[in-house]
Amino acid sequence: MADQDSSLDPAQVVLDYDDLEPEAEDSGKRKLGLGFWIAIGWLVAISLAAILAPILPIDGANVIAAGKKLESPSIHHWFGTDGSGRDVFARTIWGARVSLSVGFIAIVAGMLIGGPLGILAGYFRGKFDAFISFIFVSLLSFPSLVLALLIVNSLDRSLKVVAMVLGILAIAPIGRLARANTIVFAEREFVQAARVIGAKDMRIMVRELLPNVLIPMGALAMLGMAVAIVAEGGLAFLGLSVKEGASWGKMILEGSGTRTLRKGTHVAMAPIAMMFFTVLALNYAGDRVRAYFDVRETAF
Repeated sequence: MADQDSSLDPAQVVLDYDDLEPEAEDSGKRKLGLGFWIAIGWLVAISLAAILAPILPIDGANVIAAGKKLESPSIHHWFGTDGSGRDVFARTIWGARVSLSVGFIAIVAGMLIGGPLGILAGYFRGKFDAFISFIFVSLLSFPSLVLALLIVNSLDRSLKVVAMVLGILAIAPIGRLARANTIVFAEREFVQAARVIGAKDMRIMVRELLPNVLIPMGALAMLGMAVAIVAEGGLAFLGLSVKEGASWGKMILEGSGTRTLRKGTHVAMAPIAMMFFTVLALNYAGDRVRAYFDVRETAF
């Protein structure tokens, strides 16, 4: 036993220990963490509340309680009432239906259009890549507020139109990310191996590239949805948000009047708090997903 112990090389022992240390550090970075699951829990809860709003034991968005204007929060009205006597808690839950729908539809539209265009441009390159890249740059260069004014004023202020405007604005960022990651993964060994065995371009893009490109796109989707929700609030202050129904942006606008802020701060603070925690959860969850999968921003 003594001879075996004496045969060990101290340098080799140190080397083995050093080799294990990065793995321990890397495994720590790969944990999503408790904060991620809290954020996901909040997003699931607010989404379920929005979906189930019609069957929940709460008032409708426009139900008026006679003689109860600008009442402070109480056991009967958790978030108080607004200047028309409507329950702010009920309107906040109903408003989540519009705000979350706008954010979700916008980012899905951006992924369905920008994602495939970015993958095709990054895979085929050449003139097609130059043409698609020119479209992306043009969309990023066009003032988003002017584009929103043009489309909404030309059509109407329905949920579909507002979501379409924000979806158009999401095409370029998602497309550029998909293109950049496609260029990176197109040079990897597994893609080269698929080409060698005779796989067609469509199969390579769908089976080999898409699963890898979806990971960074998913992380960006959460961040993009947060931006879309805030953008809807900004459009509400310009009178460009959804015409029918309550949304967080419209509620904040209704509660921003001088008289309302002075006598009923809760009218604006309730939707502000909901928007803040939802956007915070989306940003934090998206950032953790990006760190977990080690998504690196690549510019081409």
